[in-house]
Amino acid sequence: MLALSRRPDESLVIGNDIEITVLEVKGDQVKLGIKAPKTVGIYRKELYDQIQQENKAASESIDNAVDAVKNLNDILKG
Repeated sequence: MLALSRRPDESLVIGNDIEITVLEVKGDQVKLGIKAPKTVGIYRKELYDQIQQENKAASESIDNAVDAVKNLNDILKG
């Protein structure tokens, strides 16, 4: 992990097209501004983790449904 110090109104650039600017620092909170192409998803980490968990659960649910259909097909053939 790269750790950088920035002050309000200072920025950093990721790649060629993502810019993160420190807008404000109040106590233990930092307000950031992010400029990125619309094709780049930007999520809070806790929300991103939740989305990943839900996607995994949905994938497992689909896999279980496919297995159930295969088992039913085997029963019908048998």
